[in-house]
Amino acid sequence: MTELDTKPGLDGVIAAAKQAPGRGLPPVHLWNPAHSGEIDIVITADGRWVHEGATINRAPLVRLFSTVLRRDPDGYWLVTPVEKMKITVEDAPFIATALDAGADAEGRPVLRFATNVGDEVEAGPDHLIRVEIDPATDEPRPYLHVRRGLEALISRPVFYELVEMAQERDGTLGVESGGTWFPIGPVEAPVS
Repeated sequence: MTELDTKPGLDGVIAAAKQAPGRGLPPVHLWNPAHSGEIDIVITADGRWVHEGATINRAPLVRLFSTVLRRDPDGYWLVTPVEKMKITVEDAPFIATALDAGADAEGRPVLRFATNVGDEVEAGPDHLIRVEIDPATDEPRPYLHVRRGLEALISRPVFYELVEMAQERDGTLGVESGGTWFPIGPVEAPVS
Protein backbone atom coordinates (compact mmCIF):
# COMPACT_ATOMS: atom_id res chain seq x y z
CA MET A 1 0.00 0.00 0.00
CA THR A 2 1.17 3.48 -0.69
CA GLU A 3 1.23 6.49 1.59
CA LEU A 4 -1.80 8.73 1.23
CA ASP A 5 -1.29 12.14 -0.27
CA THR A 6 -3.77 14.94 0.32
CA LYS A 7 -6.83 14.30 -1.87
CA PRO A 8 -9.55 16.79 -2.81
CA GLY A 9 -12.22 15.25 -0.53
CA LEU A 10 -9.98 15.67 2.50
CA ASP A 11 -9.05 19.33 2.03
CA GLY A 12 -11.84 20.72 4.24
CA VAL A 13 -11.06 18.30 7.08
CA ILE A 14 -7.36 19.11 6.91
CA ALA A 15 -7.98 22.88 6.81
CA ALA A 16 -10.34 22.78 9.82
CA ALA A 17 -8.00 20.60 11.86
CA LYS A 18 -5.07 22.91 11.16
CA GLN A 19 -6.99 25.80 12.73
CA ALA A 20 -6.63 24.24 16.21
CA PRO A 21 -3.92 26.15 18.09
CA GLY A 22 -0.91 24.03 19.02
CA ARG A 23 -2.00 20.59 20.17
CA GLY A 24 -5.36 21.95 21.30
CA LEU A 25 -8.55 20.41 20.08
CA PRO A 26 -11.12 22.19 17.92
CA PRO A 27 -14.62 22.39 19.46
CA VAL A 28 -16.08 19.64 17.24
CA HIS A 29 -18.76 18.95 19.85
CA LEU A 30 -20.19 22.42 19.13
CA TRP A 31 -20.19 22.13 15.34
CA ASN A 32 -23.43 21.04 13.66
CA PRO A 33 -22.82 21.46 9.92
CA ALA A 34 -25.74 21.07 7.53
CA HIS A 35 -23.72 19.15 4.94
CA SER A 36 -22.80 15.55 5.66
CA GLY A 37 -21.54 12.60 3.68
CA GLU A 38 -19.27 9.59 3.87
CA ILE A 39 -15.59 9.21 3.19
CA ASP A 40 -13.68 5.98 2.66
CA ILE A 41 -11.57 6.18 5.81
CA VAL A 42 -11.32 3.17 8.13
CA ILE A 43 -9.62 3.09 11.50
CA THR A 44 -8.65 -0.57 11.74
CA ALA A 45 -8.73 -2.62 14.93
CA ASP A 46 -4.93 -2.30 15.17
CA GLY A 47 -5.11 1.52 15.04
CA ARG A 48 -4.14 2.12 11.40
CA TRP A 49 -5.94 4.86 9.48
CA VAL A 50 -6.71 3.70 5.93
CA HIS A 51 -8.07 5.85 3.09
CA GLU A 52 -9.31 4.15 -0.08
CA GLY A 53 -7.23 1.07 0.78
CA ALA A 54 -3.98 2.98 1.44
CA THR A 55 -2.59 3.28 4.95
CA ILE A 56 -2.01 6.86 6.03
CA ASN A 57 1.62 6.63 7.17
CA ARG A 58 2.19 10.28 8.03
CA ALA A 59 1.75 10.54 11.80
CA PRO A 60 1.12 14.32 11.74
CA LEU A 61 -1.77 13.81 9.28
CA VAL A 62 -3.30 11.06 11.42
CA ARG A 63 -2.95 13.30 14.49
CA LEU A 64 -4.63 16.11 12.58
CA PHE A 65 -7.58 13.90 11.63
CA SER A 66 -7.87 12.59 15.20
CA THR A 67 -8.45 16.14 16.47
CA VAL A 68 -11.65 16.52 14.41
CA LEU A 69 -13.01 13.04 15.16
CA ARG A 70 -16.36 12.87 16.91
CA ARG A 71 -18.57 9.99 18.00
CA ASP A 72 -22.31 10.53 17.58
CA PRO A 73 -25.09 8.00 18.28
CA ASP A 74 -25.04 7.07 14.58
CA GLY A 75 -21.28 6.54 14.27
CA TYR A 76 -17.90 8.22 13.94
CA TRP A 77 -17.46 11.46 12.01
CA LEU A 78 -14.68 13.80 10.90
CA VAL A 79 -16.28 17.18 11.61
CA THR A 80 -15.55 20.70 10.40
CA PRO A 81 -17.67 23.84 10.78
CA VAL A 82 -19.10 23.31 7.27
CA GLU A 83 -19.38 19.53 6.83
CA LYS A 84 -19.11 16.20 8.56
CA MET A 85 -17.91 13.01 6.92
CA LYS A 86 -18.79 9.58 8.31
CA ILE A 87 -15.95 7.10 8.67
CA THR A 88 -15.66 3.47 9.80
CA VAL A 89 -14.04 2.47 13.09
CA GLU A 90 -13.52 -1.28 13.50
CA ASP A 91 -13.01 -1.21 17.27
CA ALA A 92 -11.76 1.87 19.17
CA PRO A 93 -10.40 4.87 17.27
CA PHE A 94 -7.20 5.04 19.33
CA ILE A 95 -4.68 2.66 20.91
CA ALA A 96 -3.10 3.25 24.35
CA THR A 97 0.54 2.43 23.61
CA ALA A 98 2.40 3.49 26.75
CA LEU A 99 1.81 3.73 30.50
CA ASP A 100 3.53 5.79 33.16
CA ALA A 101 2.65 4.92 36.76
CA GLY A 102 3.27 7.63 39.32
CA ALA A 103 1.68 9.48 42.18
CA ASP A 104 -0.09 12.82 42.67
CA ALA A 105 0.90 15.49 45.22
CA GLU A 106 -0.91 13.56 48.00
CA GLY A 107 0.90 10.32 47.12
CA ARG A 108 -2.14 8.66 45.51
CA PRO A 109 -1.51 6.43 42.48
CA VAL A 110 -1.84 8.02 39.04
CA LEU A 111 -1.76 6.15 35.73
CA ARG A 112 -0.90 8.22 32.66
CA PHE A 113 -1.39 6.76 29.21
CA ALA A 114 -0.10 7.86 25.80
CA THR A 115 -2.03 7.01 22.64
CA ASN A 116 -0.95 6.29 19.09
CA VAL A 117 -2.22 9.74 18.02
CA GLY A 118 -0.36 11.76 20.66
CA ASP A 119 -3.00 12.14 23.35
CA GLU A 120 -1.90 11.94 26.97
CA VAL A 121 -4.61 10.78 29.34
CA GLU A 122 -4.63 10.39 33.12
CA ALA A 123 -7.02 7.65 34.23
CA GLY A 124 -9.54 8.83 36.81
CA PRO A 125 -13.21 9.74 37.20
CA ASP A 126 -13.29 11.55 33.83
CA HIS A 127 -11.15 8.97 32.01
CA LEU A 128 -12.42 5.55 32.98
CA ILE A 129 -10.76 2.20 32.33
CA ARG A 130 -13.13 -0.62 31.44
CA VAL A 131 -12.53 -4.23 30.45
CA GLU A 132 -14.82 -6.30 28.25
CA ILE A 133 -14.41 -9.98 27.47
CA ASP A 134 -14.25 -10.75 23.75
CA PRO A 135 -16.95 -13.42 23.21
CA ALA A 136 -15.07 -14.96 20.27
CA THR A 137 -11.75 -15.44 22.09
CA ASP A 138 -12.70 -15.15 25.80
CA GLU A 139 -9.80 -12.67 26.05
CA PRO A 140 -9.99 -9.33 27.88
CA ARG A 141 -10.47 -6.18 25.75
CA PRO A 142 -9.42 -3.20 27.93
CA TYR A 143 -10.37 0.38 27.00
CA LEU A 144 -9.59 3.87 28.27
CA HIS A 145 -11.92 6.84 27.78
CA VAL A 146 -9.88 9.55 26.02
CA ARG A 147 -12.36 12.37 25.31
CA ARG A 148 -16.05 12.95 24.54
CA GLY A 149 -17.01 9.31 24.04
CA LEU A 150 -13.82 8.38 22.16
CA GLU A 151 -11.86 5.47 23.58
CA ALA A 152 -8.46 3.88 23.19
CA LEU A 153 -8.00 0.14 23.18
CA ILE A 154 -5.28 -0.54 25.74
CA SER A 155 -2.55 -2.45 23.90
CA ARG A 156 -1.64 -5.92 25.14
CA PRO A 157 1.80 -4.92 26.53
CA VAL A 158 0.26 -1.98 28.41
CA PHE A 159 -2.52 -4.21 29.76
CA TYR A 160 0.14 -6.67 30.99
CA GLU A 161 1.72 -3.76 32.88
CA LEU A 162 -1.65 -3.04 34.50
CA VAL A 163 -2.05 -6.69 35.48
CA GLU A 164 1.44 -6.71 37.03
CA MET A 165 0.59 -3.72 39.25
CA ALA A 166 -2.97 -4.88 40.03
CA GLN A 167 -4.14 -5.46 43.58
CA GLU A 168 -6.96 -7.62 44.89
CA ARG A 169 -10.17 -6.21 46.34
CA ASP A 170 -13.11 -8.49 47.13
CA GLY A 171 -12.00 -11.22 44.73
CA THR A 172 -11.32 -8.80 41.87
CA LEU A 173 -8.02 -7.54 40.50
CA GLY A 174 -7.85 -3.85 39.80
CA VAL A 175 -5.78 -0.71 39.67
CA GLU A 176 -6.26 2.73 41.19
CA SER A 177 -5.70 6.09 39.53
CA GLY A 178 -6.89 9.58 40.34
CA GLY A 179 -8.81 8.31 43.37
CA THR A 180 -10.82 5.82 41.27
CA TRP A 181 -10.67 2.02 41.47
CA PHE A 182 -10.81 0.18 38.14
CA PRO A 183 -11.54 -3.56 38.17
CA ILE A 184 -9.61 -5.32 35.42
CA GLY A 185 -10.49 -8.98 36.02
CA PRO A 186 -11.24 -11.75 38.48
CA VAL A 187 -8.60 -13.21 40.74
CA GLU A 188 -7.62 -16.56 39.25
CA ALA A 189 -8.41 -19.57 41.40
CA PRO A 190 -5.26 -21.43 42.47
CA VAL A 191 -4.49 -24.53 40.44
CA SER A 192 -4.34 -27.67 42.59
